[in-house]
Amino acid sequence: MPRQWSFPRDHGSHPQYRTEWWYFTGNLQDGGRNKYGYQLTFFRYGLALQPKLPANAWSIRDIYLAHFALTDGARNAFHHAERVTRAGPDLAGAKEKGINVRVLSWSAAMEGKRVDLMASDREMALALRLTPAKPLVFHGERGLSKKGPGLGRASFYYSFTDIKTEGTIGVPGMKAPAAVSGTSWFDQEFGSNQMTQDQAGWDWFALHLSDGRDLMVYYLRKKDGTVEKESSGTLVQRDGTSRHLRLSEIETTVLSHWKSGKSAGRYPAAWRIRIPGASIDVTVNPIVAGQELVTTAAMPITYWEGAVAGNGTSQGKEVAVEGYVELTGYAGTLGGIF
Repeated sequence: MPRQWSFPRDHGSHPQYRTEWWYFTGNLQDGGRNKYGYQLTFFRYGLALQPKLPANAWSIRDIYLAHFALTDGARNAFHHAERVTRAGPDLAGAKEKGINVRVLSWSAAMEGKRVDLMASDREMALALRLTPAKPLVFHGERGLSKKGPGLGRASFYYSFTDIKTEGTIGVPGMKAPAAVSGTSWFDQEFGSNQMTQDQAGWDWFALHLSDGRDLMVYYLRKKDGTVEKESSGTLVQRDGTSRHLRLSEIETTVLSHWKSGKSAGRYPAAWRIRIPGASIDVTVNPIVAGQELVTTAAMPITYWEGAVAGNGTSQGKEVAVEGYVELTGYAGTLGGIF
């Protein structure tokens, strides 16, 4: 059933659920108008829903994972790193009031309405300050997002879809970190038993239109090649109001594919997305083709997550589009997390 939400409490951890993530992605540019993308994701995975012993600094009830990626459009390059650890002592954790999650030295911390992100790995670095420009948005039925038929095949899911972003990033090849600005998207999602045995993965789109509208679409793909009927989306208007989109209201056409030389996964690589009832017709393409994360730590996952850009029309007017796309299940399993 839908949740009785309470914020800032519900920005924090929900240890009564097995899987939870805090997902930050964004499209940035520097003073020379070079384009970049970033992803910083924190996962909490409960090895047991109810620990037999009281939690302590050495508890391994939860494993924390984090993925950090930077897309460099100017150099046509993609870089990523990963971290995994248990909660303690003083290694990782997520507080239960507000966004305050850390995996080793990577962190996301909320102060008032602002969120500060910090991460670095060798020549990769990110220090960003995020300030939401729109109120949070609930997906599905008041934040209950169905993922399949049957009891429990759902997650609780909300987003900040339009976040003003400023700070610095560093990528291999830069002499010094670059000042950047742009727009981010934040998802928090938690649940215990989301995917069904016949589901292979999902395609997720988080798009910003230059007329101020934001669009989230997710397709849950089944192993027989069909799409789960619970797949859906959310349209957010310029003023922050939103409405749920049923699968029947969304039309997506894959325009090309890209094959990974690392995993041999074959991924969609360009899309036309139409929402006829909202007068949206846009085409998006990756700003770098090879934005695939091949992780090797505990619970390894291989997936494509990348910055995209494009154009089209919205309510009869030309618009530019930017955002992020996530593609899972095209190169092996999801590591048992979902």
